[in-house]
Amino acid sequence: MAIRVLLPQPILPAGYEYLREHGYEVVDGRGFTEEDIIADIGDCDAMIVRTAKITEKILDAAPKLKTLARHGAGYDGVDLQAARKHGVLVCTAGGANAISVAELTIFYMLYCSRNFKKVEKLYLEDYRKAKMGIPKTELEGKTLGLVGLGNIGKLVAKKAALGFDMTVLAYDPFAKKEGLPEYIQLVEDRDEIFKRSDYVSLHVPATTETVHSVSDREFGLMKPTAYLINAARGSIVDEAALYRALQEEKIAGAGLDVLEQEPIDPSN
Repeated sequence: MAIRVLLPQPILPAGYEYLREHGYEVVDGRGFTEEDIIADIGDCDAMIVRTAKITEKILDAAPKLKTLARHGAGYDGVDLQAARKHGVLVCTAGGANAISVAELTIFYMLYCSRNFKKVEKLYLEDYRKAKMGIPKTELEGKTLGLVGLGNIGKLVAKKAALGFDMTVLAYDPFAKKEGLPEYIQLVEDRDEIFKRSDYVSLHVPATTETVHSVSDREFGLMKPTAYLINAARGSIVDEAALYRALQEEKIAGAGLDVLEQEPIDPSN
């Protein structure tokens, strides 16, 4: 009997092909809410998860589940204690989406630098103002500050330094200067990242130490012309504090690929 693999969210066609070629039975889930997964998982042996949260209730409803693979880095979306209780092996694919996230980070930096939110809104009603009347800046010569220097952080540093001639600062208590490329300046004081950078980009997992670790204090350190970029985990940023910082113009803007509540609440 084939091993049944639940996919609550679609993966790339090559992933489906690989599973089927190796004799697995793929179960396309009806969705990635807790209720959807509980309805699908009862007879499954394994699961590949993207952004879905795997709770104790889900694991309680999965008597046959042996393996849970996260499509990306980090374990923060999985109740690990419940997984241990049920004897479920949890693994991740760190680095699998590193290039994609690094490119997305650069995209958000460009989007902010060109003030494109305002430009886009004006294109149809006042084209000349959109093109020439909205203030814009360049990335070249600006300072990028990285909080976290893992696979993605290093890729962002490379693209920013070598592609856009940016100065790159990085804070990571686990990183060592030995072996780092010369275009990355490792700093020992995290505050330096927020004080000196024109763009602060977050590349850390969501842990007890990092959740809401960017809040009023950090926004108070940033330049009023600086931008925050978050393509890591939504919970790292205190969203209420970010809202205040934007309303009070303590920073120039933010590029967010992730939010604390996903999918986004339309009333947020």
